[in-house]
Amino acid sequence: MRYNSTRDNQVSILSSQAVVQGLSLDGGLFVPQSFPRFTLDDIKEFSAISYNERAVRILSKFFTDFKESEIEECVNSAYNKERFETAEIAPTYKMDDNIYILELWHGPTCAFKDMALQILPHLLTKSMKKVNLDGEVVILVATSGDTGKAALEGFKDVEGTRIIVFYPHEGVSEMQKLQMVTQEGQNVCVIAVSGNFDDAQNGVKGIFIDEEYQNELKQKGFYLSSANSINWGRLAPQIVYYFSTYADLLRNEEIQLGEEINIVVPTGNFGNILAAYYAKKMGLPVAKLICASNKNNVLTDFINTGIYNKNREFFTTISPSMDILISSNLERFIYDIAERDDEKVRQYMKKLATDGTYQLEPGHFSKMQGILYGGFADDEKTLQTIKEIEEEYSYVLDTHTAVAMAVYMDYVEKTKDTKKTVIASTASPYKFNRSVLQALGEEDIEDQNEFILLEKLAKKTQTRAPKALQELEVKPVRFNQVITKDQMKEVVKNYLFNS
Repeated sequence: MRYNSTRDNQVSILSSQAVVQGLSLDGGLFVPQSFPRFTLDDIKEFSAISYNERAVRILSKFFTDFKESEIEECVNSAYNKERFETAEIAPTYKMDDNIYILELWHGPTCAFKDMALQILPHLLTKSMKKVNLDGEVVILVATSGDTGKAALEGFKDVEGTRIIVFYPHEGVSEMQKLQMVTQEGQNVCVIAVSGNFDDAQNGVKGIFIDEEYQNELKQKGFYLSSANSINWGRLAPQIVYYFSTYADLLRNEEIQLGEEINIVVPTGNFGNILAAYYAKKMGLPVAKLICASNKNNVLTDFINTGIYNKNREFFTTISPSMDILISSNLERFIYDIAERDDEKVRQYMKKLATDGTYQLEPGHFSKMQGILYGGFADDEKTLQTIKEIEEEYSYVLDTHTAVAMAVYMDYVEKTKDTKKTVIASTASPYKFNRSVLQALGEEDIEDQNEFILLEKLAKKTQTRAPKALQELEVKPVRFNQVITKDQMKEVVKNYLFNS
């Protein structure tokens, strides 16, 4: 399997090179030249095997320059009882006869990013050997909250790597911030950026496409790569859990083989729902993909109008991992619906870079609307949904999954579509305890610290706070630097050259 750039079909590299490089030098994202297909018989077989076995079968189709035994090593190193609190890895919870919750937050950082970022370091270190890389790989990450901690935890003390995470200074929850600034490990660095997530992400992208800057780093033995979902090694593992949840529903006789389901994904950067789209493309019986946004509803407007316009007010919300106006992975989706027309993608992305907006051609827009439904929920609706679901089902949603649930309920009301539906649950409610407690009617929480709030939420919901979050109370803060986006390149060099 070889990989092209979304902006240049002449680029053709192996999966190991795509993982090491992260982003194409032309600014494009790497995409497989073709996608494997799984038959209904294959999916039926998935229902009888474990999550790890499903992962090996699916990932082996994408990483063909790896031996299957190497894929097995990566999978088993990532998904095990030491790292995940449940043997199912990504269990599916039945809410009622129509709604199922795909819980993607049972890993070490209590967010769905663990599903990919526990395996990416293993894929990367093996890829480094395959491309004969002599030096250190430097992982650059821009995070809206969850990716940063998951990447830090995944790459912590991994030999031959360093990781630098940039997060928006006032744009993550207090618990997300604590997870990052207390991170252990000798090869990690965490830096706050004045501004929003897009500022941090654009800074990282600017570094990746600066060939002169990269050559300066290479002379010192440093090679840049990414742990954001622009890296194919990060995105591919996310495809697995959509096949897995379908297989679980099949095994539990909740659906019939071949029965189409809907999938709802709360997303800002479009990577998580893109993985669901790729699963559909690969043969998973999916009817509609429902894209849920918060008040930063650039994706909702795009899906409904065909016009992408980032020239709008940016909102800081209670679902901060979705506070994004530039959805990087959307480029891969557009490349696909444009039938791999790299020239057209270049035109769209150039318009986005220069004007902050672009409009899909009618044929591309029509194709997108046949696949996606877009909706959004503001903070008030999100809090209301948390309350309603807890009262009706005794199930507590985090502030991102609640956005997905709210959009799904609106979708059903508008379309009367009652197909069985999987909602991707992307984080533990304990990561956003203040907002969840507010939704549940808890009073006198304004001045309480995060750890008192953990206790309050546990008591109120009769559930247990994750140990990884409780332990943050006694961990020392290691990182407190705040910079502007214009300082990012210099800060990276200073860290690498002087440490």
